[in-house]
Amino acid sequence: MSLPILYSFKRCPYAMRARMAIFLANIKCELREVKLSNKPQSMINASKKGTVPVLILKNKVLDESLDIINWVIKENKIFDESLESCHHELSENFILQFDKDFKFHLDRYKYSTRYVAKEKFTHREACLSILKQIENAHSKKIYFFGDKINKIDICLLPFIRQFRIADPKWFDSLNEIPNVQNWLNSFLDSELLKHIMVKYEFWKQEDDLKYFPINQ
Repeated sequence: MSLPILYSFKRCPYAMRARMAIFLANIKCELREVKLSNKPQSMINASKKGTVPVLILKNKVLDESLDIINWVIKENKIFDESLESCHHELSENFILQFDKDFKFHLDRYKYSTRYVAKEKFTHREACLSILKQIENAHSKKIYFFGDKINKIDICLLPFIRQFRIADPKWFDSLNEIPNVQNWLNSFLDSELLKHIMVKYEFWKQEDDLKYFPINQ
């Protein structure tokens, strides 16, 4: 039986969240690291969207990170099943807000030279406003809802990581969001991040197969 094929890019937050779900489920894949300035034709043939992640399964192609995560959840019980319906609803609402609003402002803050540079800090404040909402809802424990990792953790943390990278000193100096900072720091120090950020050379058609997770 052929393995699923995952087109990925190490630093992409969407690809990171997909790899985390796959890693937590211990699903063995062939990983193809993509150079974004020279995307392989095979990936474009599989998904006209032309961005990572793309997961090619035996009977379908998933080219949205949330579709990949939801497929993993359906196939494997990787998260805390004791969460109440209100927790699931809160998760989905925050994930939607991050994918729509936070990402919009994050791009215009982190890559301000590509947009209207003078609006950089307006977009930073918009991101911070969303993080303050996260702060108020956070459990104050290692993960968002407590001691067990859940969908909201793997979906939001890669984007908060990107937000901090834009100005680590400023982010770390904030006193409004200590729960978010602690949550992110735990993630940055985690074995999970270490395992999903293993470096792969950019994929070429003639290469030997490379596997993810790396211990498979």
